[in-house]
Amino acid sequence: MRIFDPHIHMSSRTTDDYEAMAAAGVQALVEPAFWLGQPRTSVDSFIDYFDALVGWERFRASQFGIAHHCTIALNPKEANDPRCTPVLDLLPRYLAKDGVVAVGEVGFDSMTEDEEKAFSRQLDLAREFALPALVHTPHRDKLAGTRRTLDLVEAAGMEPGMVLVDHLNEVTVDVVDQAGAWMGFSIYPDTKMDPDRMVAILERRGLDRVLVNSAADWGRSDPLRTRATGEAMLAAGFTEDDVDRVLWRNPVEFFGQSGRLLLDVPEADQGATFAGNSLLRGERA
Repeated sequence: MRIFDPHIHMSSRTTDDYEAMAAAGVQALVEPAFWLGQPRTSVDSFIDYFDALVGWERFRASQFGIAHHCTIALNPKEANDPRCTPVLDLLPRYLAKDGVVAVGEVGFDSMTEDEEKAFSRQLDLAREFALPALVHTPHRDKLAGTRRTLDLVEAAGMEPGMVLVDHLNEVTVDVVDQAGAWMGFSIYPDTKMDPDRMVAILERRGLDRVLVNSAADWGRSDPLRTRATGEAMLAAGFTEDDVDRVLWRNPVEFFGQSGRLLLDVPEADQGATFAGNSLLRGERA
């Protein structure tokens, strides 16, 4: 089973996670720009973070044979903080870089006016750079937020096929499906979706335009939920080719629209360094 996790925040995960993911079949991933869990106090914090996404984290993943890509954006939660919004002026510097395969995460957290302004501006950047957009849907009022998301996508002139609307569930999947956008599902240990619910959706509507991710971050989450979903699909009677389509070919098709996928990872050199730093700690025994 080969797996492309299209939404996982590896900056908050350990090398043990990379090792377990590689053993489970994860060969590629996309890491969307995210918030830290506590408020950032300046734009400089974003600069260091973005630099790490396009540099150090790609190196770290490569040491386990995993192709690392990222998306860059001001996330919805921090769009409400005036200390953070000036980063919007710096985004073009990063949206031009190799391995940046979409603008994201953009969208809504609490559906405020400031979030909407940042969302619309970043959809314009996605069009300018001919990149897909990865959209976060709110945790509350999810259906209303999803509908407003689709309204703004249309107003921005974005092609639905260039938009991935993420964190969907049984309540929101149909409206996104009808709009022609890609549908993302985050498989969590306790909340959002689980493998069996995901299988039920796949049985009902089919496999096209569906991406399954772990959305693992610094909170309670599991970077192997993609593998668990593939196993649940097989147990439910889906074929290995079906699983490959959902867990590999679909994310390659969507993010491939960026023209920047970097799927060929050189054989890992455990002694390699990035900016003088290695993953090793001390000499080998």
